[in-house]
Amino acid sequence: MSTSRYVLDSLATNPVDRSVTRLLYVSTARYSAEWHSTLHTHPCAELFFITGGCGYLQLASQSIPITTSDVITVNSNVEHTEVSSDELPLEYIVLGIDGLEAVAGDSGEDGYSIVHFQANSELLLFYLNNLLKEIESKQPGYNTVCQDLLEVVLLLLMRRSQFTVTFVPSSRKSSREAAIVRRYIDNHFKENITLDDLAAVAHVSKYYLAHLFRHAYDTSPISYLLSCRIQESLYLLTETDLTLSEISQMLGFSSPSYFSQSFRRIQGISPMQYRMQNRQDKKLIEKKGSNKS
Repeated sequence: MSTSRYVLDSLATNPVDRSVTRLLYVSTARYSAEWHSTLHTHPCAELFFITGGCGYLQLASQSIPITTSDVITVNSNVEHTEVSSDELPLEYIVLGIDGLEAVAGDSGEDGYSIVHFQANSELLLFYLNNLLKEIESKQPGYNTVCQDLLEVVLLLLMRRSQFTVTFVPSSRKSSREAAIVRRYIDNHFKENITLDDLAAVAHVSKYYLAHLFRHAYDTSPISYLLSCRIQESLYLLTETDLTLSEISQMLGFSSPSYFSQSFRRIQGISPMQYRMQNRQDKKLIEKKGSNKS
């Protein structure tokens, strides 16, 4: 008999703060001739999952195409409306969520986000449909179940949109600023970035930013920047023949020696040891595959 046992990490942080993020309502909609597409706002964020059809998210200054399996979040007090295609009528599930803000774009000022969830959209739809069933039946404890399902939905979106959008509790301004900086690092980690540059992105002092970022992610902005660079270097060491000098320059390190020191500190081995080890593993896998055939 074989068994597997997994232990939960009691110190792991939950990226969804349920003390401030609360589900207010759930509804479904399908386009019809009576649909009136007029710009409007809500005092809470709205999260749309497109279950069918296509159309546009109309904002005050732009129109964004949307289609089946897209997830759209519109922040509170942002003017918007949905415009459906006549040939393929829009259908969607919408959640009204208090205390949530989607931070997209380097500045975090877009006011909306879109996550293309075409891959594995059935999983997200499963949780949303169960959320609908709970709120429709109103069985004892349905509020708790609905809030738990909302948390699952948001966590799935966070995982799917790692480099696209960050969801933060809107009542915590410090989390929003830290999220904006993290988004900026995710998109620009190959560039020569200093703490002063990151502070300018968030419009706060570098000392205050260091405090906010550590509070939100349990690491410093520069440490997070290094981890992004090292993570990218793993791919480059494994899948390319670039030299250490070329990789360090490509990823914004000041020198190959600093790259090697940072790599060893985070991964526990040198970059060249990692490259050789992974190439040996690949050869073993290829050899096993050829033996089977």
